[in-house]
Amino acid sequence: MKWSEISIHTTNEAVEPISNILHEAGASGVVIEDPEELSKEREQVFGEIYQLNPDDYPEEGVIVKAYLPVTSFLGETVDEIKEAINSLVTFNIDIGHNKVTISEVNEEEWATAWKKYYHPVKISEKFTIVPTWETYEKVSSDELIIELDPGMAFGTGTHPTTVMCIQALERTVKAGESVIDVGTGSGVLSIAAALLGAKDVRAFDLDEVAVNSAKLNIELNKVHDVVEVSQNNLLNDVKGTVDVIVANILSEIILLFVEDAFNLVKPGGYFITSGIIQPKKQEVKSALLEAGFEIFETLTMEDWVSFIAKRP
Repeated sequence: MKWSEISIHTTNEAVEPISNILHEAGASGVVIEDPEELSKEREQVFGEIYQLNPDDYPEEGVIVKAYLPVTSFLGETVDEIKEAINSLVTFNIDIGHNKVTISEVNEEEWATAWKKYYHPVKISEKFTIVPTWETYEKVSSDELIIELDPGMAFGTGTHPTTVMCIQALERTVKAGESVIDVGTGSGVLSIAAALLGAKDVRAFDLDEVAVNSAKLNIELNKVHDVVEVSQNNLLNDVKGTVDVIVANILSEIILLFVEDAFNLVKPGGYFITSGIIQPKKQEVKSALLEAGFEIFETLTMEDWVSFIAKRP
């Protein structure tokens, strides 16, 4: 089978929604080429440093790449991807150059091209994200390992919005508690909650492909007895109360269900939100406060913001 590489020159702000668009179009995974990786100062506590080749990165902006099978419908698929990306401006998302290029690759190149970007990375005090094809031994006895195969879903679990969510889960989830993961995607946040000791995790996503991908990752990490994944639109028709709700999605989507989250979180419980760009910070914060939440903690990483909101 022949494969086509689609490359989008965009902005860091647009990486998450474009990755989602590519996933929904049939891409198995994405590669993100961000020149900030070349000069970023990393804390010594988290992460491994690898020699990066400047030739792999654009001079400015971010390049998002994905691989699609070459079929008679490829042209239509690419047109739909372009249209979906253009529509992001209606959400006030800066899509930058928005230059889309297509090139053909053979099967071997497609199967391995993106793996060079993905290595074990320690993202928090407890968690290390490990690709399924790499061997990794724990550094300490209390280290928690999440195995992911980006070929199953978009994202590698190391984007700042995901990292902040996992760090927030570490601060809030206690053994025996219940958690809801809204817009679960790869299922990484649900896996983290289960490994932290949650006894009951419900993971929701509107995209059926994402639901199936999350199920695969949850099976891979052996937490299927704790995590239940199902197709659902945000928190619509969800019953019962939980200790923690976590959502790593666009700010505009978060604003749609803040009140629902308040009603479902137990008094003293938490609502973790991420995927928030700096210009949307105050709008999301105001919505949380208006719904009745208190801002327990605000996390920031690069241009992204995450709130840990607490129901009094």
